[in-house]
Amino acid sequence: MGKEKNLDTAFFGQPRGLSTLFFTEMWERFSYYGMRAILLFYMYYAVSKGGLGFDQSTAASIMSIYGSMVFLSGVVGGWLADRVWGSRKTVFYGGVLIMFGHIALSLPLGRAALYVSIALIVTGTGLLKPNVSSMVGDLYSEGDNRRDSGFSMFVFGVNLGAAVAPWAVPWAAGGFGFHAFGSTMNFHAGFSLAAIGMFFGLLQYTIDGRKYLSQDSLYPEDPIDKDALHKVTLWTIIAVIAVVVILALMGVMGNLNINNIISLITVIAIALPIIYFIMMLNSKKVTKIEHSRVLAYIPLFIAAAVFWGIEESGSVVLALFAQKRTILHVGGWHFAAANFQTLNPLFIMILTPCFVWLWDHWKKQPTSPSKFAAGLIFAGFSYAWMALPGIIHGTTTGRVSPLWLVGSWFLCEIGEMLISPIGLSVTTKLAPDAFKSQMLSMWFLADAAGQAVNAQIVKLYSANTEIQYFLAIGVVSVVCGVILFGLSRKISSLMKGVN
Repeated sequence: MGKEKNLDTAFFGQPRGLSTLFFTEMWERFSYYGMRAILLFYMYYAVSKGGLGFDQSTAASIMSIYGSMVFLSGVVGGWLADRVWGSRKTVFYGGVLIMFGHIALSLPLGRAALYVSIALIVTGTGLLKPNVSSMVGDLYSEGDNRRDSGFSMFVFGVNLGAAVAPWAVPWAAGGFGFHAFGSTMNFHAGFSLAAIGMFFGLLQYTIDGRKYLSQDSLYPEDPIDKDALHKVTLWTIIAVIAVVVILALMGVMGNLNINNIISLITVIAIALPIIYFIMMLNSKKVTKIEHSRVLAYIPLFIAAAVFWGIEESGSVVLALFAQKRTILHVGGWHFAAANFQTLNPLFIMILTPCFVWLWDHWKKQPTSPSKFAAGLIFAGFSYAWMALPGIIHGTTTGRVSPLWLVGSWFLCEIGEMLISPIGLSVTTKLAPDAFKSQMLSMWFLADAAGQAVNAQIVKLYSANTEIQYFLAIGVVSVVCGVILFGLSRKISSLMKGVN
């Protein structure tokens, strides 16, 4: 099998199956980030202008908790692929749900369609995203030295879709006239383009997958037996009933509203990783050395949660800043506030080869905790930077240069280069043998927890609090980075040989 894989060089020297997964994930990211580029504006625009009429703080909070739920659902998606459906079917089911989620938004059915869409896309992304990555790894035999470059090409596809979408989808929703606040937007046309993008991804995945993806991906790695499935089904039913009871009690008490539901999800997103840590630290399957490594991972997890809370705010707080505070033209060229969402993937594509070269050539490079600390400081600076326009001009009511947003994203993406790939690598290294899959889920739960907290604090952002908001969060991130620097030696000793 390994020889056959090594002989397959049909896609720029890589296995032909990489092309299938490259374009599948590119189209999925196109649809997801295209939708997110305009969703915030759709929610808080007045109904008369084509929106849903939410107040700004509620719309921003929904955006943050939406992102949190996407990462929470990934835990379930990975389990279903490993134990029930296999990777290929799980990815397909996820893509179908995502497509129907975008179709729901493309229909003028108001807030009900929004909630249905969120449920479908959260579930679908949870099924698709973690399993596409694992299928990339399955294309290579254990000794195939093309694996790293293959993953690099795959990540490029992810960011290519995410970079194009913030231009294409807003264009469909209103084109370069998106800057004109008085015009009515056809948001549903934009969401339709996102649905079409996911359809193309599914079509290509289905046709090519039959030819170029491993037959092993059709079957679960660790099929669940009937007894275990019965227990899982029972606990799932109990969990669903518990949620229904909680919602019913909230309704009886007159507290069933969107803000309280967001708060409930926030509690779940923060409680879940805490439960995971307690479970691993108290497991008899975890050796003494592994116990120490799990302890070392806790401050790194907290640092990652702080970072992702800032990084993921690009489609929330920075999107609001782009819409309300940024000059949306350069000379005679007008552009959309949503177009700024392209900066995140664009800077990742630019910076990734620079950091790959740096890590390959830096002989005495800092430890993983030190890299995390530096990443937090850069993220903090990216927010403190955004306080400067209000401080310099003495007001937060006028419009400022778009270069402020460009600079903020640049600083934040330097932070991501120091945290994201390093964090994913160190997570796998610190994982106890009995909890390898769960530990990888923990990395995604850090993002979920960060965005869940963001769903609460984003309500505090407004033009009146702009300077204080950016400064406070920026300072917190920098202080956390400095503290982590101070603890880096202790954390490194707890890592027991893992760097």
